[in-house]
Amino acid sequence: MHRHVCAVCKLQENLMSLQIGIVGLPNVGKSTLFNALTRAGAAVGAYPFTTIDPNRGVVPLPDRRLEALAKLVGPQQVTPATVEFVDIAGLVRGSHRGEGLGNRFLAHIREVDAIVIVARCFADPDVVHVDGSVDPVRDLEVLDLELVLADLETVQRRLEKTRPAARSRPRELATELALLEDLEQRLQRGERASLWAAEGEEQAALARELFLLTAKPRLYVANVAEEDLPDGGEWAAAVAARAQVEGAPCIVLSARLEADLASWSPEEAAEYRAGLGLKESGLEALVWAAYRLLDLITFFTIAGGREVRAWSVRRGATAPEAAGKVHSDMQRGFIRAEVIHWEELVRAGGWAAARERGLIRIEGRDYRIQDGDVCLFRFSV
Repeated sequence: MHRHVCAVCKLQENLMSLQIGIVGLPNVGKSTLFNALTRAGAAVGAYPFTTIDPNRGVVPLPDRRLEALAKLVGPQQVTPATVEFVDIAGLVRGSHRGEGLGNRFLAHIREVDAIVIVARCFADPDVVHVDGSVDPVRDLEVLDLELVLADLETVQRRLEKTRPAARSRPRELATELALLEDLEQRLQRGERASLWAAEGEEQAALARELFLLTAKPRLYVANVAEEDLPDGGEWAAAVAARAQVEGAPCIVLSARLEADLASWSPEEAAEYRAGLGLKESGLEALVWAAYRLLDLITFFTIAGGREVRAWSVRRGATAPEAAGKVHSDMQRGFIRAEVIHWEELVRAGGWAAARERGLIRIEGRDYRIQDGDVCLFRFSV
């Protein structure tokens, strides 16, 4: 029996999601930023370790393509793609040794897929800095050192098990032992594991297996005072320069301002941002940067007139893998996908008109989903 479904319909959705951890030293604005992103009301205070257990929030991805499709279809429901953020407590010097509950906080970072590193680029006498003065470059160096030392401990624990095992099974474990010893030396020199992992698939696979903190994709947020917008000032420029050297994205925003504007109407908030010289919401810029950091793309489904929905998949995902995001039955019984780019669909004026004009493509199991595809999956059960 063949069936076709273009969205969730009455099927159970795949709930597995990728997570972005928000990390930094205490009192840099992580929880304020998290609250602005999710409006979840995480505890915020001007003292260290306000956040002990991580707060989690799912943030919708603002997408004009979804808006255009919804305008075309006029559905009962519009469901955007999402990014899940995790607010992780501040790290301090000695976190790798357990200072300030550091071991717990580092464990939370191991669980996420990528990290947003928040750097404090504002002065505020009411918000005490743990080191007594504002210096974002110094703060980032402290943070990186703690992450590197935590990774070094992870590698050395693995070496303690691998070295004796390699003596009895040298042919089986010689490569792993050499890789671990090379990585240990690199970490001891203060290098991040991401540089080592980029040198080959064996290195990348071992870094993933060890859940290395410094191998995770990262982006920087320079958290500035409102009066320093739009450019952010000298402190933000220093953070951006560091990010550029690493090839990492950097977003300049004021977390406090974004948290305040989150309660405004979109029109009022846009007008206020324009007065500050901002072309877009700092939160929207951050969400899209996080999405790209995870190497995600978006495809869309249309369930009759009921729902238009955006779905996230890793770049390079095949049509059956994308179908599995909608429902596992679709992936198991995948037959083919009917595909059109969203812009073509909008220009055509709808699915039926696009089919009449021969714009709907038939794609098989090997087709790799492209960003902006609108898909109807046909499958058997």
